Amino acid sequence: MTFYSDERIGIFIDGANLHSTTRALNFDIDFSRLRAHFETRGRLIRANYYTALLEQADYNPLQPLVDWLDYNGYSVITKPAKEFTDDQGRRRIKGDMDIEIAIDMVEAAEHLEHIILFSGDGDFCRAIKAAQAKGARVSVVSTLRSKPPMIADELRRAADSFIELLDLDQMIGREA
Repeated sequence: MTFYSDERIGIFIDGANLHSTTRALNFDIDFSRLRAHFETRGRLIRANYYTALLEQADYNPLQPLVDWLDYNGYSVITKPAKEFTDDQGRRRIKGDMDIEIAIDMVEAAEHLEHIILFSGDGDFCRAIKAAQAKGARVSVVSTLRSKPPMIADELRRAADSFIELLDLDQMIGREA
């Protein structure tokens, strides 16, 4: 991955996708170190974290993380998650943030030289192409090392570069 010290960088984190990826890898991210790492790579203009939250829950396990991120330099974008029962009677939660991430990436592309997308979701291919058309380079952070890989092949192909999440362990992993 190539960075230039004077380039404007934006980070866009698909919280649900990143959570699934880190669980599959048994990897913990230190979000303070993540932000600090990219601040050394260029001028970090934006660090967005996207997640859906259950509104009626007495306790939401994501709330402490969301609060910490909000107080520590991240813009946290949330929306209410929807709870439903599927055909087999299982409780399911739906809270897709893809549209919000895609729109924000494309709008920010005019003001950034480098977009870092933390997601493996192939649905972002078109948003990547649109951001590139506005002049931004797009790097995708996910993993090939899980079984199955957490990144869609078409997303890797659409991005200017792919960053293996485990390769960032020394820079952004939580220290034991």
